[in-house]
Amino acid sequence: MDAIILQFLNGLDKGSAYALIALGLTLIFGTLGVVNFAHGALFMIGSFCAVTLSKLFTLSFETLDPTRKDFLGNPLKIKTPYVEQWFGPDTGAVLIDWAVPLAILFAIPIMIAVGFIMERGLIKHFYKRPHADQILVTFGLAIVLQELVKHYYGANPIQTPAPEVFRGSFDFGTLLGFDPNVIIYPYWRLVYFAFAAVIIGGVFAFLQFTTFGMVVRAGMADRETVGLLGINIDKRFTIMFGLAAAVAGLAGVMYAPINSPNYHMGMDFLVLSFVVVVVGGMGSLPGAVAAGFLLGILESFASMNEIKGLIPGIDQIIIYVVAIVILLTRPRGLMGRRGVMEE
Repeated sequence: MDAIILQFLNGLDKGSAYALIALGLTLIFGTLGVVNFAHGALFMIGSFCAVTLSKLFTLSFETLDPTRKDFLGNPLKIKTPYVEQWFGPDTGAVLIDWAVPLAILFAIPIMIAVGFIMERGLIKHFYKRPHADQILVTFGLAIVLQELVKHYYGANPIQTPAPEVFRGSFDFGTLLGFDPNVIIYPYWRLVYFAFAAVIIGGVFAFLQFTTFGMVVRAGMADRETVGLLGINIDKRFTIMFGLAAAVAGLAGVMYAPINSPNYHMGMDFLVLSFVVVVVGGMGSLPGAVAAGFLLGILESFASMNEIKGLIPGIDQIIIYVVAIVILLTRPRGLMGRRGVMEE
């Protein structure tokens, strides 16, 4: 029982990342009709926003401490971060420790700007082109962004620790009546799940209860009619592209302590997230979220040694097997709408 609970928690963790990326993909497809294969790169850029802010906070200068000597008897060189000099040792240490959560504020304007530039500079020219053309151009853009990150940050993963207060583990065993230390789970993964729930809830609330969101939902259902009412729906859809980029970026920021950022992490998540979108139903926001958590949990259970012992390699293919079964029984996905990508 303890192993089942632990795998369920792992599934929520994976499902949170899948759901956030798939949510952004579905927003872009549902509003602009674009199959954006560069969306995984936005997740990667978000992770490197956390890396960048962490590096900026730890930029240091050297001073000589005459009261301390090295092994040669020379004054010891001390590295002091600039933030500790500017804001004081205590505040500076807090900023360095909380670099990842603070990177949320750093990443939001960057990701919105990147989204606007991508949409206005390249993707808008492919709105009326076949989906195959959209996939090719956005996949090429993803490779360019990936290689740029590799050039400036290197090919090796960069560790980006969570704040010290969240580096321990929570003992679920005692909470659920098991023996202590039987079910322990990292605090930061719980934080990530809660963060994903807030972002997903915020996006749905924005679309459901704001005038802007209602217009966007109407435009997703019937773009031409909304345009005939004198509403500049294209401008609103461009803003939604920036919002989708920000969602992907924030997902990457908070995932940095879980999976050390590297230049190919966007591609790793992209393929799985597109499977999630297809399983949930192209253009369906609830379907993308539901499928993200469903496939994350199934993938987690498939990684159990007992399951892999029965079916070797099942953890590598379970998501695709489930996708095949669902699409054979429900060709539009779990919550797909009639007419989407059926022309």
